[in-house]
Amino acid sequence: QVQLVESGGGLVQPGGSLRLSCAASGLPFSRYVMRWYRQTPGKERELVARISGSGSTNYLDSVKGRFTVSRDNTKNTVYLQMNSLKPEDTAVYYCNAILFTDYWGQGTQVTVSS
Repeated sequence: QVQLVESGGGLVQPGGSLRLSCAASGLPFSRYVMRWYRQTPGKERELVARISGSGSTNYLDSVKGRFTVSRDNTKNTVYLQMNSLKPEDTAVYYCNAILFTDYWGQGTQVTVSS
């Protein structure tokens, strides 16, 4: 049974930082492209960052230079380091694993507010 479990969300002031983690089990982790999405009420889920099994990365334009995605294949975990957070980064963040099919985590809330 595949499981993706996100953690690390919370409330942070503008300009602050958070690190999200997504621990995967039940799949050959290193073969999967791992992606972080986010969603706010009334909007479609948007792709924030992705990382291949070999470590190549892509980012949403609005987070480039502020967010960093990384993975530790020995721990079956993907991370999203978020710096210089803005109120518009407020969303539920989801972890996604994709190869021939895809799997989703339950999401973790990130709120950026003073």
